[in-house]
Amino acid sequence: MVIHPFLLWRFFPLLLTVLLLTGCKKSETGDSSSDPMKTEVILKTHSVTPALVQTLPGFESLEILPLMSSDDKLAQSPSFVLGAQPDGAALLKDPAGEGFVLITNHEIIRSISQIYLDKTFKPVRGEYLVDAEGGLWKLCSGTLATPAEHGFGPVFLTAGEGDPEGRVHAIDPLGAADKKNGNRTLPALGKGSFENALPLPKASYPGKTVIVLTEDENNGQLTLYVSNTVGDLQNGKLFTLRRTNQNPIEKEMRPGQTYEVEFAEIEGAKTATGAQIAARQQEQNAIQFARVEDVDYRKGNAANGRDVYFAVTGSFAPDRVQWGRVYRLELDAANPLKGKLTVVADGSADPGNNLVNPDNICVTQNFVYIQEDGDAPVAPPKHDGRVWQYAIETGQLKPMLEMNHRRNDADFQRKYNVIGHQGRSTWEFGAMLDISDVTGLPNTFLLNLQPHTWRDTRFVNADGSALTKDVNIYDPAIGNMGEGGQIVVVRGVPK
Repeated sequence: MVIHPFLLWRFFPLLLTVLLLTGCKKSETGDSSSDPMKTEVILKTHSVTPALVQTLPGFESLEILPLMSSDDKLAQSPSFVLGAQPDGAALLKDPAGEGFVLITNHEIIRSISQIYLDKTFKPVRGEYLVDAEGGLWKLCSGTLATPAEHGFGPVFLTAGEGDPEGRVHAIDPLGAADKKNGNRTLPALGKGSFENALPLPKASYPGKTVIVLTEDENNGQLTLYVSNTVGDLQNGKLFTLRRTNQNPIEKEMRPGQTYEVEFAEIEGAKTATGAQIAARQQEQNAIQFARVEDVDYRKGNAANGRDVYFAVTGSFAPDRVQWGRVYRLELDAANPLKGKLTVVADGSADPGNNLVNPDNICVTQNFVYIQEDGDAPVAPPKHDGRVWQYAIETGQLKPMLEMNHRRNDADFQRKYNVIGHQGRSTWEFGAMLDISDVTGLPNTFLLNLQPHTWRDTRFVNADGSALTKDVNIYDPAIGNMGEGGQIVVVRGVPK
C-alpha cells in the first residue's frame, strides 16, 4: 500500500508524539531502558531474600536488586541450592539459547555453580560444574578469558587457595558438568595458595599471553606467567615480583610513594612443588606481602590493560601490614617484566574507619571498587563490611555500600545470625562484576555476598559431594559449609 505524502505530513505530529513516548518508556526498575532494540533484559528483584547490603550517603541513587540466594528455588531445577560463600564469578551469553550463563565460585565448599538465566535475566536453572572433589582447594576469585578481550577462551581461570600446593583450574564455562574432574589444572602457572589468575587483555602485549597471579599467604607473592604464544597456558615461564633494590619488606613501602619493580624468573616452576617455588621466591628477594588477594586491570584501552591494581588483605603477624592495602602496578609498555608499584590506599591511615582488610577488587575506566573482608583487624572495625570507591585520577576514597545487618529487627536476627555473631564486619563480599556489556544495560554490576552468620541445614551439601555431607552448621571448624549466600544486581555504578 502506498501512503500519500500529504497524509504523512498531516499525521506527523501524532507520529512524533508516539515516538517520543516510546523513547521515554521506563523499565521495571524505574530507570530509562538503554536501548529496547538491543536487549530484552528487565532488571528486577527475583529473590525471596531481602538485599543484605545497602547504599551509603552520596550513593543513594544506586539501585540494589536481589537476584538469587540460597533460599530461592529455580523453576527448572528446584533441588538446586546456591551454595556457601559465592565469590569469583563470570557472566556470558548462552550460545545455545537467548539467555545468559552465570558461573560462580563457592569458596568454602570448593565448588563452581552454573546458573542459567532467561533473556529477561531471570534465573531459571542451576547445577554444579565442579564439586568439592573436583575443586580440590578453596576457590576464591576467578577470571573469564574470552577471545574478544584476551585472544583465547572462553575459559574460566580459578585458583586453589588455602594450600601451598594449590594450582589454577581451567574450566570450560559452557561445558557439561564434570564435577569430580580435578585434572583441569595448569602446572605451568605454578603452585601456591592462590586467590586469582588474571590474564591481561590481548592488546596490552600483542602476541603474548600474560597472566598475573596472586598468592594469599602471610608471605604472599605476586607472580607473572608469560608465554610468547597467545592462549598458551602450558609452556610459558613464571616470574616473581621484587623491588629493583631487592628489599622484600612490605612495610618499608609508604602510602603514596612509587617504587621501581621487576619480575625475576622462577626456574623450573612447572615441575616444582609449592614449597620449592616459595623458597626460590625468597632467594629472589620477592616482596613479601601480607596476603595478596584479588587483582584486576583498568579498562578502556591497551595502555589501561597494563595498569593493574591488587588488594593486600593484611595479616595478624606483627611484622606485616595489618589493616590492608591496595597497590597500583604500572607495567612497562614494552616489557611486562618491568614496572612501577604505588601504594594507593592504606587501611592504617585511619584504622577501623578507613579500609578494613580489602579482599576482592573491580576496576573500571575511572574507578577501583574495593570489597572488604574484615577478618584480620588488630582492633574491632568501626563499620560493617563495605565496598569503597577509589577514583583513579584524584585518589579520592569514598565508602559506597555497606552490609545491612538490621540489628534492630528481631526476626531478621533469628534467621540471618544463626550462630550469633553480632560484631562489626562479620559478613564479607565476593566478586563485583561489571555486566554492562553482556546485558546491554549501562553501569550494571553483579555483587556476591557472604553473610557468614546465615546458616541452615538446608544449605549443607549444596554441591552434592561426599566431602560436604553431614555438616553440623554450628561446628566452628566446618560449619560454614552450611552458610547461605546472595547475589545482587547493583545499577547506576559510575564507571
